[in-house]
Amino acid sequence: MMETHGNSNKKQKLGNTIENWGMQRATNVTYQAHHVSRNKRGQVVGTRGGFRGCTVWLTGLSGAGKTTVSMALEEYLVCHGIPCYTLDGDNIRQGLNKNLGFSPEDREENIRRIAEVARLFADAGLVCLASFISPYSRDRLNARKIHEAAGLPFFEVFVDAPLDVCEQRDVKGLYKKARAGEIRGFTGIDSEYEKPEAPELVLKTDSCNVNECIQQLVDLLQERDIVPVDASYEVKELYVQENKLDLAKADAETLPAVQIRKLDMQWVQVLAEGWATPLNGFMREREYLQCLHFDCLLDGGVINLSVPVVLPLSAADKERLDGVTAMALVYEGRRVAILRNPEFYEHRKEERCARQWGTTCKDHPYIKMVMESGDWLVGGDLQVLDKISWNDGLDQYRLTPNELKQKFKEMNADAVFAFQLRNPVHNGHALLMQDTQKRLVERGYRRPVLLLHPLGGWTKDDDVPLPWRMKQHAAVLEERVLDPDSTIVAIFPSPMMYAGPTEVQWHCRARMVAGANFYIVGRDPAGMPHPATGKDLYEPTHGAKVLTMAPGLVSLEIVPFKVAAYNKVKRAMDFYEPKNHQDYDFISGTRMRRMAREGENPPDGFMAQKAWAVLKEYYQSLEKA
Repeated sequence: MMETHGNSNKKQKLGNTIENWGMQRATNVTYQAHHVSRNKRGQVVGTRGGFRGCTVWLTGLSGAGKTTVSMALEEYLVCHGIPCYTLDGDNIRQGLNKNLGFSPEDREENIRRIAEVARLFADAGLVCLASFISPYSRDRLNARKIHEAAGLPFFEVFVDAPLDVCEQRDVKGLYKKARAGEIRGFTGIDSEYEKPEAPELVLKTDSCNVNECIQQLVDLLQERDIVPVDASYEVKELYVQENKLDLAKADAETLPAVQIRKLDMQWVQVLAEGWATPLNGFMREREYLQCLHFDCLLDGGVINLSVPVVLPLSAADKERLDGVTAMALVYEGRRVAILRNPEFYEHRKEERCARQWGTTCKDHPYIKMVMESGDWLVGGDLQVLDKISWNDGLDQYRLTPNELKQKFKEMNADAVFAFQLRNPVHNGHALLMQDTQKRLVERGYRRPVLLLHPLGGWTKDDDVPLPWRMKQHAAVLEERVLDPDSTIVAIFPSPMMYAGPTEVQWHCRARMVAGANFYIVGRDPAGMPHPATGKDLYEPTHGAKVLTMAPGLVSLEIVPFKVAAYNKVKRAMDFYEPKNHQDYDFISGTRMRRMAREGENPPDGFMAQKAWAVLKEYYQSLEKA
């Protein structure tokens, strides 16, 4: 994390050995101009057009938080399509500068080399983050001049934490060694740190957390036109503002009305809460065609959106409403939304199903609903009048993307990993989530938070209903199979389409909108057996493979599924090892349901006892019915 590991201030003599040739003055060299301009390079570097090359120079005492902040900023920028790289003190001294010590002269040369490398990175179009103590003002000024001479932006950021705070942190025990005299020339103890006089930004890391520091840095880079304002991916909610609500409701009462189904109402909620950001409402034909043919929206950048968010309409309603400038959407006798500037276009159902599902089998439960729906689609700008509630005792779990982001902030989450599910949680699922958390901690995250996010819209008849699933999830947390202190259970309002790899992109991008930066993908996500043949409708591994290639998911890292099965030797769920195949019992969903219906218990360690009791109660209630 810090480049200062201590040493004598005495300058060492350099011999003419091969490792020291770089210290000699270069002669007979001529600068070669690039054929590629910065503007041209900016068109192809990263996923956002425009040259953004610059250096952000983070300076401060050892332990002030420079590396923590720079690595977090690097992750943020890369996740938002901005190419970025961190040069860190310890890393540089293991390679490029491993022949330098810590004398004033060597420190000067250390910073000079780094400044030149940072200039090259910036010239290549990257945001270069330089994280170095760099204690001397003249060295930092020289780094700035190197960039100014090349016409490249340079931002000095003082990572300001008091010495006593840095000593308390002392992750590597360097301050303790310096106080004991084991390290000489240690900055802040027996070697001076010269504070910046006019930095572009001061980060008070003793009072601001990492996320707040990142926001300040992003604000700076946006002010200086390095980071585009739209890179922050703001959630677009479609609820009418409170101060305009009475007027909108009065307007809705005067408009021609169209009745919508429960399924349509669930999509209204998806749109209203911003899960389908940046849609302004139900898809117009241009958006629908982009979605259907490219799995993306293409206007304003590549934005993954793989499933049509559409409103079907009967031919009679289309004829009645053709020419109106707005209509009211009515659900169960209540006007819930206004659709303005409507656009009608043909609902080519067979083509839609062939592209979205890869089949037109009318026995597929969602395809059946599509085929029975209206022959027209209507798109337009949606204004939703009131927060949508279902009054089923579960509304407190229906958190919007903005509400989830606030929860993550309150929990000081520095990583959010999401798990989408439509089935009860068994210990194999839990093992995968536990393993993900462990790996994130090993990568340096201090507070990873799990978003356990069951799907709450329409599901097929033989799936476990949402209220029972939520009861089962609560039991899993109660038995601490998952850590309740680092887990948020919330309901995702989308209907389930059983569209395999096409749909799993939708599940993933919706969690990205809500602030997740890791997504766990399972075996055969969003899949089901073919209604006619009983075989898998989709190849079980394709969902995970597609996610790793899908465009427009840059701010998410995919956590691939590991096969888990019941280990008869360990008497617990375990990651499958083919060489010990005889030790494993693969308990299928069919077998699990049969055991629950017949009141049997699964092997110890397959599912938390209270969670199994909930499942058993549900399936036995079906038998009684």
